[in-house]
Amino acid sequence: MTLQRQVGIWLAALAAFVFALYELSSVLLPFVAALAIGYLLDPLADRFERWGMSRLVATLLILLIFVLATLLLAALAAPVLARQLAAFIDAFPQLLVKLQTLATEQGAALLERYGLKIAERLGLDPTASGGEAQRTINEIVSQSGQWFIGFLKSLWSGGTALVGLASLLIITPVVAFYVLLDWDHMVAAIDANIPREHRDTVHAIARDIDRALAGFLRGQSLVCLFLGLWYGLGLTLIGLNYGLLIGVLGGALSFIPYVGSMFVFVLSLAVAIVQGWPGWTLPALAVAVVATGQFLEGNVLTPRLVGQSVGLHPVWLMFALLAFGSLFGFTGLIVAVPVAAALGVIVRHGLSVYRRSRLYLGPAPRATPAPTDAP
Repeated sequence: MTLQRQVGIWLAALAAFVFALYELSSVLLPFVAALAIGYLLDPLADRFERWGMSRLVATLLILLIFVLATLLLAALAAPVLARQLAAFIDAFPQLLVKLQTLATEQGAALLERYGLKIAERLGLDPTASGGEAQRTINEIVSQSGQWFIGFLKSLWSGGTALVGLASLLIITPVVAFYVLLDWDHMVAAIDANIPREHRDTVHAIARDIDRALAGFLRGQSLVCLFLGLWYGLGLTLIGLNYGLLIGVLGGALSFIPYVGSMFVFVLSLAVAIVQGWPGWTLPALAVAVVATGQFLEGNVLTPRLVGQSVGLHPVWLMFALLAFGSLFGFTGLIVAVPVAAALGVIVRHGLSVYRRSRLYLGPAPRATPAPTDAP
């Protein structure tokens, strides 16, 4: 089989796989979560096997501990989070109205103090400019609230809404059990079907991908746990309404780069402004909590726990988030970084092969015939 034919077959298989993922994206979240759990816990199961346990016993023990820890954490935090969520949903319309009122009043005061003079210097009609600016402020606040609500709805409809929270909680542990139990068999079955000619190359690529994914998934999970605790406890201690809810959601969303930090910053600042007005102490404390968490994440936690294992440029990372989120919804946002990291490993390997090929180096120099002695 020619190289062109092999490439064509693999590209067709990849296109079919991506199309299937796109069509089934609404039901993938429990299975993606189960695969991630199985992948993260497989080294622990291997260690138990080395201690003499069977794979079945090790799998049951690990998942039992995992489920009990999850249920204990949910039992401790769920009542408080449920009350705060219900209160936040009820208060959200009034929150937007008060934000709009504050923006209008303070915007008018600022325009009266500074805007009229600036308009006069620019040769504009101060009255018309002030009214237009005030209408713009109202529209910005109103559109921001609608955008935020739409963003939350898109996250929900792109993920668990179609599957249902109950099915997510039921299906994920069951699938994770079978994934963890049969992980070694699945890897062996995939390995057995790799063409022998390319097996060493595929193994090298798989090791690089495993190194990148393991560092990101395990490290980022610990980062999310820390940020959830930091934001939740910090915002609660400064007296912010719904502080624990905002912090826990922000910590969970921190698995998606940039989303968690922006979520916590915008929502905590908005609640702090409405709650603490006319004082600025509470907004300043909320910003301090979020800024400190971001500093610790960027300078202490991520370098130590995640490191440079992903190796993605920020521009490529943002593109991956937008592309996968657009194609696969909330599930796409979750898998964007791991898939982008795997693609990055494959692309780097392809470039390495290309730089060693004649396509890059050019044709091999012709051998110069040795001169012969004249008779």
